[in-house]
Amino acid sequence: MNRIDYSELLRLAAPETIIVITALVVLATDLLGLRELELRFRLRIGAMISCVGCVGASGWMIALPQHANFMQGMLVVDPLTQLVKVALLGLAIFTILLSLDSDFTTHIGEYFALILLAAVGMMFLVSSEDILMIFIALELTSLSLYILTAFNKRNVKSAEAALKYFLFGGMAAAFTLFGLSLLYGLSESTNLSQIAAGLKGKGLDPLLAVAIVMTVIGFGFKIAAVPFHLWAPDAYQGAPIPSAAFIASGSKVASFFIFAKVMMIGFAGAEGSGAWRAAAGGWIPILAIVAALSMVLGNLVAIVQSSVRRLLAYSAIAHAGYMLLAVISHNGPNIAALIYYSLTYGLSTLGAFGVVHVVQRQTGGESLPDFAGLTRRYPVLSACMMVFLLSLAGIPPLAGFFGKFFVFAAALNTDPKNLGLLWLVIVAIAMSAVSLYYYLQVLKQIYVADAPVERIETSAMIPTQVVLGVVALAIIVLGCAPNLLVGHILAAVKSIGL
Repeated sequence: MNRIDYSELLRLAAPETIIVITALVVLATDLLGLRELELRFRLRIGAMISCVGCVGASGWMIALPQHANFMQGMLVVDPLTQLVKVALLGLAIFTILLSLDSDFTTHIGEYFALILLAAVGMMFLVSSEDILMIFIALELTSLSLYILTAFNKRNVKSAEAALKYFLFGGMAAAFTLFGLSLLYGLSESTNLSQIAAGLKGKGLDPLLAVAIVMTVIGFGFKIAAVPFHLWAPDAYQGAPIPSAAFIASGSKVASFFIFAKVMMIGFAGAEGSGAWRAAAGGWIPILAIVAALSMVLGNLVAIVQSSVRRLLAYSAIAHAGYMLLAVISHNGPNIAALIYYSLTYGLSTLGAFGVVHVVQRQTGGESLPDFAGLTRRYPVLSACMMVFLLSLAGIPPLAGFFGKFFVFAAALNTDPKNLGLLWLVIVAIAMSAVSLYYYLQVLKQIYVADAPVERIETSAMIPTQVVLGVVALAIIVLGCAPNLLVGHILAAVKSIGL
C-alpha cells in the first residue's frame, strides 16, 4: 500500500486550506468580537476578511502554478483546474460584496463561513478525477448551499425553497451514487481514466446504459436541466438574493465542469451520436434531448413570469441547455467553449441578481412593475442591468454573444459528416430569439414605464452599485476582447493534453 505524502497533499491543497482557515477566522471573529456591534459594521469586517482569504488563495494559485496528480486523481492540480478555481473564488468575492447591503440575517460569521465552505466544495469538485472524491465534494457544496438558501429566517419562502432544494438534492445524490457505483462495479476502479479503460471494448452494456442514465439524472438535478429542474424556480425566488446569485453562478460553473469531466473521461467510448438521422446509442443522444427540452421549456415558461427572480431561474434552465451543447461536443478545444460560456454566464446572472437585490431593498418586491422607471432613480444601475440582460440574450459585442457563438460552433463541428448537431443549434438559435423577448420586457419596465411618484426619491446602495459596475465592465471587456479569457483557457487546455 502506498504511503500518503501529507506534505505534498498540503502543498497541493493550499488554496482550499487558506479558504477553510478564512472561514474559521470569520466565524471566530464575529462570534467573539463583533456580536455587540452594528450589523453594517459586522458585515464590512466579515466581508473584508472573507475577500482577503479569497484573494490570498487566488494569488497562491497564480503565483505558484502547479501540475500534479495526487493519489490517482483524488486531487488533480493543473493550469485548467487552477484557472476554474480562481474564477470560482472571483464569483465568491462578488457574492460576498453583494451581501454588504443585506439585512436578512444577524448571523454574519456563519453566513460568510458557509459561502466560503461552498467555495471550498466547488474547488475540490473541479480538482478531482475520482468518483468518490467527486461525490464528497458535491455533497459538501450542496449542504452549504441548502443552508444558505434557508438563511432568511424571516421569510417562509426561504424555508420552503430550502426544503425543496434539499429533498430534490437528496434524490439527486441517490441517483448519482447509484450510477457511480455501477461504474465502479463495471470497471473495478474509482479513477475516471481507469474507468474508461475498464469499459473499453465492452460496447453499450445494459448496466453501462443504466449507469449513464443514473449519472445524467443525478447531475441533471445539480445543473437544473429539464426535467430535473423543479427545485430551481422556488430556490431562486425564496433564497436570500446573494445566496441565489451564488447558486446560479458558482454552482453552475463547478457542476458543468465536473459533469463534462465525468462524461468525457469516465464514459469515453460510450458517446454514441445525436446527429439528425444518424443517432447511435450512448450518452450524447440523451444529453441532446435534455438540452433541447431545457432550451424550449426554460425560455417559453420564462415569458409568462411576473417575478424577475423566477424569470432568471427559467433563464438559467435554458442556459443549462446551451451549455450542454458544449458537453456534447466532447473534445478538448470545445471544453474551452464550455468554460468561457459558464464563466461569462455566471458573471451576467450574478450581476442581474445584484440589480434585483437593489430593487427589492428599495421597493419591497421584485416583480416586473417594481422595476418601472428604474432608470430615473438609478441610471448607472439601469445601464448595468441592460448589459447583463443583453449579454444573457447573446447580443454583440457583449461576452454572452461570444459564449453562444463558441458553443454553437463546437456543436456544429461535433459530427461534420452528418451536419453535426445542426438540428440542436437551430433550436438553440430560435430559443435565443425567444429569450430576447422576455429580457426586453424587463428593460421595457426600466426604460419606458413610468415610475410611481413615491419611488422617485430613494437612498443609494453605493457598495452594491460599485460592484455591479465592475461586473458590467468585465462583461463588456470580455465581449470586446474575448481572447483575454479564451486565450488563457485554450492554453490551459493544451497544457494538459486535451
